[in-house]
Order: sequence, then C-alpha cells, then structure tokens
Amino acid sequence: MIEDKITFDRFIRWMIVLAMTVAGIWMLGRLSSVLLPFAVAWLLAYMTYPLVCFVQVRLRVRSRILSIILSMLAILLVLAAFLALIVPPLIEETTRLARLTTVYFHDVLEKTNLSTYLEEQLTSLAAGDSLMSLAQQNTFVEFVQALALQVWNLLASTVNLALGILGTFIVLLYMFFILLDYEKISNGWVGLIPQGKRHFATMVVEDVKKGMNAYFRGQALVAFCVGILFCIGFLIIDFPLAIGLGLFIGLLNMVPYMQLIGFVPTILLAIVKSAETGENLWIILLCALAVFAVVQLIQDMYLTPRIMGQVMGLNPAVILLSLSVWGSLLGIMGLIIALPLTTLLLSYYKRFVLKEDNNGEKDEAKEKKNA
Repeated sequence: MIEDKITFDRFIRWMIVLAMTVAGIWMLGRLSSVLLPFAVAWLLAYMTYPLVCFVQVRLRVRSRILSIILSMLAILLVLAAFLALIVPPLIEETTRLARLTTVYFHDVLEKTNLSTYLEEQLTSLAAGDSLMSLAQQNTFVEFVQALALQVWNLLASTVNLALGILGTFIVLLYMFFILLDYEKISNGWVGLIPQGKRHFATMVVEDVKKGMNAYFRGQALVAFCVGILFCIGFLIIDFPLAIGLGLFIGLLNMVPYMQLIGFVPTILLAIVKSAETGENLWIILLCALAVFAVVQLIQDMYLTPRIMGQVMGLNPAVILLSLSVWGSLLGIMGLIIALPLTTLLLSYYKRFVLKEDNNGEKDEAKEKKNA
C-alpha cells in the first residue's frame, strides 16, 4: 500500500477543517441557550411524528396542519386524563401530609417549650427601646439585607416563570413547523455531507437512532413498572404520600439507579408518620427499606434483563457491566447513554472487525457459499 504524502495543500485543508471544527464548537457554546429550545422541539417532534403519520394515513386526514393539531390535542387529552386520575389522590395525600407536619411541629414546640421562649422574645422586642437597640445592631442590618434578597428572589422567580411560559410557547411553535416539513428536514441533512462520506454518515445516524429508540422504549417501560411496584408497596405498608412518592421514584428510574434519591423524601415521610401514629421510627424505615429492596430485586432480576435484554439484545451481565463502566466514566450522562453506546460499539465491532453482516454471518463464509 502506498501511503499518501502530506503535501502543503493537504496540510492547509486539514488546518481549515480543524479551524472550522473549533469555530463550530465555539458557536454551539455561544448559542446553546438559543439552540436548546430547538433541540427540545426536535425531540418532541421526533416522538410525535409517528402519531401524526397515523392520523394522516390511517385516519385519512389529508391536511398535514390538521393532522398535527389533532395529534397535539390527542396528547393533551391523554395527559389531562392521566392528571385527572393522579392529581386527586395526590392532593388528598398532600393534605394529609400537611396535617401530619403541623401536628409534628406543634408537638415539637410544646415538648421543647420553644413556643414559650419565642413568645417571651417577641414580648421583649415589642418595647420601643428594644426595637431601637435592635436597629442599631449589625444583626438588624443583616436581617434587612436578607429580606431584600428574598424580595429580589421573588421578583426573579416571577420573571423566570414568565420566561418559562414564553420558552414553552417557542418550543411548541418550533415543534409545529418541524412537523410540517419533517421528512425534508430529517432527510435533507445528508446533502450537507460530502458524497464519499454520505453512506457511512447515514449508517451511523441510523444505528444511533435505532439504539436510542430501543433504549428509551425499554427504559420507559421499566420505569413505569417500577413506579407501579413502588406505589403498591407503599400502599401496603400505609406509607404517607404513597402514590406520589412511588411515581416520583419511578420517574427517577429513567436514569438507572437514580431512584436512590428517593431515600431522602422517604426518610422525611417516615419521621412525620412516626410523629403522628406513635409507631417506632425504625420499624417504619425498615418497612420502607423492605419495599425498596423487593422492588430493586424484581427490577434487577426480572424487569431489566427481560425488557432491556430483549430490546437492546444484550446479556444481563453485559448490561450491568455496561452501566457500571460508563457510569463510572461519565457519571449520570454515562448511565443514560451506557446501553445505546454499548450496543453501537458491539455492532461496529462485529461489522468492521469480525466482518459480519447484519445477520451475523461472516463475509468470508458468504463468499465460500457463493463459490
């Protein structure tokens, strides 16, 4: 094989490509706040596109605009129905939790005589001399500064809320226009790739898309099952805010092992329940930990191997190893991309190193068969 010589012209082209790459990364960093709504809108459009096609083809709605509107209305109706089933129990349990918290802190104030102490301090501060002396102290100045900071935070949160509503409207607007010409946009990027690199680029994009589709479908199913199991377990032990806590932990499970964050609200709710019922705190925590242990065992021994193994085509041992390795290297982001990236790497290893085609048969064996 004759190696290509490095000429001055080739060196200049490499430098130009490198400079354009660096400039592109810098531009992405500068425009990240502007591009983020478009990226979110593209993800939503990507998830909604099959429903739009179903409405347009199966229901024979010829107008693409009407198909998009009907699809978005259908999604809103499903979300509204889901919230109608979930919100009333959550409101009831939240009211119960607020009542338990009030009782708990009332008992704490009574047992520690803190209420009497606060009453005495407020009575002493009611005198004019005390107020004047307090105004001359640094603590009062610090109090005023803290109060001003709280007011400023309130105004900032109000502005952020308004910007959030505006951002949501912009995302929906982006989503609508992306869905109008989804086929042209999704297929038009190939024209930006040089002719000789289009096949490889298309192959990579298709493989990544298939891997991410399979991963998110499987992980969403696992998270849903885990959330339902947690709800059932918390209801069995009569835990406060059982449905809300179970669904919250299930949502956290979209990122593997992120449900461990659910220990924090679980401990707080256990303390509140112990204060209301008089039960032993350690027994309540032991019951809650038993729910975590049983659900985690079901998830690791059955749900993840059966669902993710079937969807991703990976052995359960490879799944656990992949999550451990990529999670250690990249943290939370590594846990999210672990299985799709592992599947992609194994696929390319078989395709380019072992020279296997999509059916798992080596090219050499195919040639011998053809001969």
